[in-house]
Amino acid sequence: MSSPPKLLLAVAVAAVLHVAAALAQDGPKPKSAPERSTESEIARYCAALAPSAAEARAAYQLRRLTALEQQVRDEVVKLETKETAAREWVRKRETMMKSATDDVVAIYGKMAPDAAATQLSAMDEGMAAAVLTKLKPQTASAILAEMDADKAAKLSTLIAGALGAERS
Repeated sequence: MSSPPKLLLAVAVAAVLHVAAALAQDGPKPKSAPERSTESEIARYCAALAPSAAEARAAYQLRRLTALEQQVRDEVVKLETKETAAREWVRKRETMMKSATDDVVAIYGKMAPDAAATQLSAMDEGMAAAVLTKLKPQTASAILAEMDADKAAKLSTLIAGALGAERS
C-alpha cells in the first residue's frame, strides 16, 4: 500500500483538479451593475468625442495645407524675381554688345595699346567690354595689359560673362 503522505498528496491533487474543472465550466463571471454602467458611460463619451476629433484633425490638415500652399507661392515669387533679374542681365548684355559699332571698334583697334587703355578705362565698363570683345584677341590683350589691374579684371569678367551668355 501507499504511504500516508503520498495518499494525502494524491487526495489534495484530486481536490484541486476537481475545483479547477468546476471553475472552468462556470465561464467568465458576470459583471456587476456598476461595472456595466461605467463601460456604458465610456462608450457614450467616446462616441460623442469622435466627430469633434475628426473635425479637429480635418481643420489641422486644412491649416497645414494652406501654410504649405503659401510657402509654394512665396517660392514662385522668388523664382519669378530671379528670372526677371536674369532676363534684365541678358538684355543689358545684348545692348552692350550692340553698342560697340564697327567704326568705334576700328578706331580703338588702330590706336596704340596704352592710349586705347586710357580711353577705355575712362569709358562706361559695359561699352569698354563690348569694344574689347569685338577687337582681335591680340589687340584686346595688349590694351588690357596697359590698364590698371582692377579695371582690367572687371572688364575681363564682363567679357567672360558676355561670351558665356552668347555660347549658351
